[in-house]
Amino acid sequence: MNKPLAGAVFALLLTGAAAAPAVAQAPRDTAARAVAVNFAGTVALSNCSGSVVRVPGSLPNDPALVLSNGHCLESGMPAAGQVIKDKASSRSFSLLNASGSKVATLRASKISYATMTDTDISIYQLTKTYAQISSQYGINALTLNEARPVQGTAIKVVSGYWKRTYSCNVDGFSHLLKEGEWTWKDSLRYTPSCNTIGGTSGSPVIDTVTGKVVAVNNTGNEDGGRCTLNNPCEVDQSGAVTVRQGINYAQQTYTIVPCVGPGNKIDLARPGCTLPKP
Repeated sequence: MNKPLAGAVFALLLTGAAAAPAVAQAPRDTAARAVAVNFAGTVALSNCSGSVVRVPGSLPNDPALVLSNGHCLESGMPAAGQVIKDKASSRSFSLLNASGSKVATLRASKISYATMTDTDISIYQLTKTYAQISSQYGINALTLNEARPVQGTAIKVVSGYWKRTYSCNVDGFSHLLKEGEWTWKDSLRYTPSCNTIGGTSGSPVIDTVTGKVVAVNNTGNEDGGRCTLNNPCEVDQSGAVTVRQGINYAQQTYTIVPCVGPGNKIDLARPGCTLPKP
């Protein structure tokens, strides 16, 4: 999490180098099979990025969901240990098409789930269904992958806020990622070419082979600080701390899938759901 954009005092936004990112080469055995990744289904929030998402079991007439970061909430950042569930919200989102043009304004009915404990996510329920969004605007939701990504996976971070895409690979994973009062588990670390900037927080991280979402972009170490705000540090299983200045991170999303029940309801009691509970 890093400096907020103007007018978003309470929302931490991931920042990094301002230069255009280098495009990493996909692994040789997957490059030929890579899918086209564009802006369709991404959204711009007032202070962050996000995307319209579904789980494999979501149905066309289910209310659609928007995924972003917990630190992007309009009410400010949740405290460590805090979980928000089924809270009314009328937040608006700018829906983008493949080229990054705005095609509609979507509106939330509630915050289905949000936290900055163990992970950094917000899930909004919209007033429209997937079928309505598809028929009215020609946009389909992105699908959350059920499987955990692996090291070396070719990925793209797609920012609806900036209408900008970053290409890199999964460099590895941090057992714990600590930043200020918050701690996240099993965070995904990018190779350096995903040098994301302020406003990209909440962007979907898309596997370029499957086209599915494997993580949500959330933070990076700006100044080389140790475990401080805007300067997360990695902590391994033995407690050793590693600081990687200029490297950015995301929170994996496969853990969300078991928690989504019929009607796209977030049900923390479902088998396999490990998201923090209130």
